[in-house]
Amino acid sequence: MLSFSTCWNNARHNCGEKVIDEIVELGFYNIELSHGMMITKLPGILDAFQKDKFNCCGVHNYFPSPVEVMIDAPDAYEYTSHRPYDRKRALELTLKTLEMASRFEADYMVLHMGSAPMKPKRWTNKLTALVKKENDDTKRYQKIKENFIKKRAKIGKIYYPRAIEALEEITEKATELGVKLAVESRSRYEDMPTETEMLALQEHFKDNPTVGYWHDFGHVQLKHNIHLLDHDEWLKSMSPYLIGCHVHDVYWPELDHRVPLTGEIDFPKLLQHFDPKMPHTWELSPTRHPEQIKQSLKLWKEQFPETLV
Repeated sequence: MLSFSTCWNNARHNCGEKVIDEIVELGFYNIELSHGMMITKLPGILDAFQKDKFNCCGVHNYFPSPVEVMIDAPDAYEYTSHRPYDRKRALELTLKTLEMASRFEADYMVLHMGSAPMKPKRWTNKLTALVKKENDDTKRYQKIKENFIKKRAKIGKIYYPRAIEALEEITEKATELGVKLAVESRSRYEDMPTETEMLALQEHFKDNPTVGYWHDFGHVQLKHNIHLLDHDEWLKSMSPYLIGCHVHDVYWPELDHRVPLTGEIDFPKLLQHFDPKMPHTWELSPTRHPEQIKQSLKLWKEQFPETLV
């Protein structure tokens, strides 16, 4: 199922219905209501939904955006935070997003699980900078990467249980409402969960059909580009847990949320791991031009017609 995220044009409109109309004009009917949406736009989106202008396939936590947060910040509150208020607020906002997902008859809710604070910060950025300089095969690079992975694994043991505890509570509400919880792959290794943690998380909930894995093509490709994983091998290991995916391309090594089929991602190879009926949600940067999107959509339909169900 092909769909499109409102993250592309949300910031350009004050009226929610205009957000929907512009996406429909591109050629999409299935829409994911994404984070960063001010509550003032909600009436217009509801009007568009009631007029059957679109099908809401899913929502992205937090939707709508917290009223006290004035920018698009899906990680403003984290389940893993050392601040009790932040953990509580994250849970409250997530449960409200689930209710909104149910109101729009959405099948899934995409969610981030938090992060593990590292010192120094931005290790992932440091590895990316080294790769750009073509020094990723040096002993220095290898040492930095190995130290990073070891420290992240150690620190993660403190924060991972907080993420699991929150997800346990969220799952109860999601099961009640019939909304799947799609735990998203992240672009930074500092984020929760790492690949090891993601596998552990999915195994923890393996008997609960409400919880699954949401694959973000761009995020995983960024990790592939700095040799933290192999994109194809990772998808093979996660195929039993897949719910759907965010589709966007990457310009090597770290520019993501580009228009599909314009960058380096091998979609014909990687899409073989997906059931075509799963949501394939295009999640693009606001800087991407409508005409480029339309051109790529035409090519996508020719190459992957099975995803148009």
